[in-house]
Amino acid sequence: MLRYMGPLIIVEDIASSRRFYEHLLGQKVKYDFGVNVTFAGDFSIHLQAHFQTLLGEGTPHPVTRKTHNAELTFETDEIEALCQRLEQAGVAFAHPIQESRGGSA
Repeated sequence: MLRYMGPLIIVEDIASSRRFYEHLLGQKVKYDFGVNVTFAGDFSIHLQAHFQTLLGEGTPHPVTRKTHNAELTFETDEIEALCQRLEQAGVAFAHPIQESRGGSA
């Protein structure tokens, strides 16, 4: 049987990325394998340098940065306070806060 485990995000700096999800977004670490950290919501971050070695030398599909082709969704009743905290931490936003109404035409 095939079981879905959750998204994996490749990051350049595992410690900085872990601090972001753990301290700024309040996510709880489920597993920490050094180069790969899984959070309680079953999403993971993986160190790019290590991940690239898993793909092998000369891979035709190198890992690239900032492609904006994926999304993790979190919910909060305190969106303004969270955004302010993220802005103060220097987080770059892909777009300003906007209400999402699910699928749209």
